[in-house]
Amino acid sequence: MPSQQTADLDAVPDEPTEEDERIFLAITSTTLTPEEAARITAPDTVAARQTNVLAVHWHPEHVPMQLIEQRIQASFPNKTQELIIPTQHNEITTYGAYSGVEVDCYSAGFNQKVQLLLHFENRMLPRSGVLRSMLAHTFRYRSSQLFEFLAVLTGKDEERLQAVATFTGAAEETIRFARLHARKLEALLERHQDGLPAGAIKNKLVRNFLDAMRPRYGDRLVARVQAFVQAVKLRVKDDFPLLYFYRASEVIEEARGMGAGVVIPHPEQFWPILLAEYDVDGYEVWNPQSQRYTDFLIEVLARKNRKAKGEARRLLVFMGDDTHLSEKLLPKGQNGKPPREVGLQPAWDDLSVRKRLLAAGMDRASVINEYSARLAS
Repeated sequence: MPSQQTADLDAVPDEPTEEDERIFLAITSTTLTPEEAARITAPDTVAARQTNVLAVHWHPEHVPMQLIEQRIQASFPNKTQELIIPTQHNEITTYGAYSGVEVDCYSAGFNQKVQLLLHFENRMLPRSGVLRSMLAHTFRYRSSQLFEFLAVLTGKDEERLQAVATFTGAAEETIRFARLHARKLEALLERHQDGLPAGAIKNKLVRNFLDAMRPRYGDRLVARVQAFVQAVKLRVKDDFPLLYFYRASEVIEEARGMGAGVVIPHPEQFWPILLAEYDVDGYEVWNPQSQRYTDFLIEVLARKNRKAKGEARRLLVFMGDDTHLSEKLLPKGQNGKPPREVGLQPAWDDLSVRKRLLAAGMDRASVINEYSARLAS
């Protein structure tokens, strides 16, 4: 077995090997093995005491909805009230009576990319033609980020690569390892481009490909490479041109035209958008990656609601578990992220948060009732 700290990179072939090919096909496959299907239907956490389930920010990815439904039922065996809507990135998906999507777009006022959650009843699907066209454009454009990411890693943009290397203090071995495997991944993408599912063309492919190298090269080396590659990805995302995204106002206008609800997610990144006064139903005040502004956002929304005039609809509080179901396909211990489950948002039950929610006149049940009514109108 190779050392946990060093690898003989001179002995690694430049071209993809049969093992590389096998790994690539496995991480881009959308067909679940019996073992993976069993993992999906057996949640790690069972919230037997939770009766109200609000889940309007989660990603089914390529996991079949019937398996997700079994997982949710097993997670909340005593649920009596629910509003569960999937929000795949730039692709409309359906669960039960509802459909949803998480849309990448551009806020001109803040000169940054933002995301919107759109939700609607399935009866509105026949009116979604224009929105689907907008999403298809956004999906293709967002997917192109992977190829820019790989271009930097392979050295086609040496200036940005070296800038990140200097900033992170990455060792030459780390950079060389990343460059070598990015070139292999680039070659494999070109070789299989005609047969790949569209959902496989995303930045996560790089992380998954490198993770599959752990048995061969050891956790320590691959972890260092992953940290460097993550820094490169963040640089590419920061530099990614926003010009070709639709404006947030355009997306909201189209969503409202077809009767959809609109929610602003990711409070850690997007909370300044409160100042834009967009026509939205509410804001996510918590998710597993964004907990810093929860109290602040609840108070801001409550204050806005108190100042609202006439028949203005109040802004609702949402919490997003932001679950990605493909991560549940991995054996326990292989996913480095904190555990997430569709509908499991512990902040609703946190005593200090509940105190602020009570003052704002909101809880899970009231948000489910009010948002469901809006989507039905």
